[in-house]
Order: sequence, then C-alpha cells, then structure tokens
Amino acid sequence: MVKLRLKRCGRKQRVFYRIVAIDVRSRREGRDLQKVGFYDPIENQTYLNVSAILYFLEKGAQPTETVHDILRKANFFQV
Repeated sequence: MVKLRLKRCGRKQRVFYRIVAIDVRSRREGRDLQKVGFYDPIENQTYLNVSAILYFLEKGAQPTETVHDILRKANFFQV
C-alpha cells in the first residue's frame, strides 16, 4: 500500500518536509516512489504537485493525517 506522508529534511532547528508517495513498509527516511511537494512550517510555505497527488490518490494512496490537513488548508479537496 502506498501512502502520502512527510519526509524530514533540513538541519537542526531549520527543518522542512517533503511530501512523498512511499510504501507503507518503508521507514520515514526510506526510498520514496515520487516527491509530490514540500512543506516548510517555519516560513509557512507549501508547494504541491497537484497532478502527481491526484494520480496517487486515484491509484488508492492514503494521505496521513498531517498530509491530509496540509492538503485541506491548501483547498485541495474543493470541487
């Protein structure tokens, strides 16, 4: 099963996260299938590759709670 989840990057006290499609059995820093965006909580910036996210969601990928909240704040689920 594939999930959309956060992958921690950056240095100490200056963290940002990549939003990646990754196999459930992989660890947080494991090899991802594809990078689909990033989230910077310090600068409050978000970049989403909408076509890639839609592709994985159509194939049955499940976003984690945190990624779901990020997508909801970006009005991703608006029709």
